[in-house]
Amino acid sequence: MGARISRNFAGPDQANRIWQRVRFALLGMMLAIPCGYAREGMDQATRIAIIRGLQGEVGVTKVPLPRGKKGVRVDAQGKLDQAAAQSEMHNNGLAMQAGMPATITHIEFKSSQMVFELNGGGRSGKKWYQHIEIGVGPGSEPIDQSQQSTVAYGSSVTLDYGQPLPDLTIPEIKKILAGVLDFERHAPTVLYSPNVTPEVKEAIKSHNVIVGMDRDAVLSAKGAPDRRVREDREGTEQEDWIYGLPPHVLFVTFDGDKVIAVKQF
Repeated sequence: MGARISRNFAGPDQANRIWQRVRFALLGMMLAIPCGYAREGMDQATRIAIIRGLQGEVGVTKVPLPRGKKGVRVDAQGKLDQAAAQSEMHNNGLAMQAGMPATITHIEFKSSQMVFELNGGGRSGKKWYQHIEIGVGPGSEPIDQSQQSTVAYGSSVTLDYGQPLPDLTIPEIKKILAGVLDFERHAPTVLYSPNVTPEVKEAIKSHNVIVGMDRDAVLSAKGAPDRRVREDREGTEQEDWIYGLPPHVLFVTFDGDKVIAVKQF
């Protein structure tokens, strides 16, 4: 009986051979894993570079932006989700007209998205306790009566890449957002310098265009035009910047760098 029991157990040599087979099997499994799965998505260094390069950057809105925490959404090709934008506008109202300066005040990273908060974002900013009211009988009042008129006039743009975010550069991001934000302009702090006349400053604040403005001032007031037409008129090369579509169209005519005519139809 003792001999039969010993034959059922492997000796040291056989145990070593089994262990070698197990090691080779494990090594084969490790080598079979594709190298491409080592890292997926945007790395931390790229995220830090994007925050340093874009947070605080000023652009001009090229489309109306709604209030609310969702804002508008663009895909990896920069295409705006028009249906979602109109729904947010209907539900939450307008935050910013097209042609308004917008500052990127916060950037949030998700697995396949980047959310760019503009002018403080579209949330009301109220604390949880500001929604609580107390009272005796039919009347009640908020327990915190400060900041009751807090209204959000910011918005946000979500870049939905549709897959894990790659290591995008700042120029690539600006190109994707170009349909919503125009970064090809000077910041308002430059345009509101002492060299700019009070009339031009007031026009920029009101998002209007007046004769005598230069191109940077018009960009700050109205944003990039929908179309540009350059013509030779009486020996002088002039350029029209055209905003909007019929029946509401604005023509701004430049001679060199100065506005010489403004026509609203």
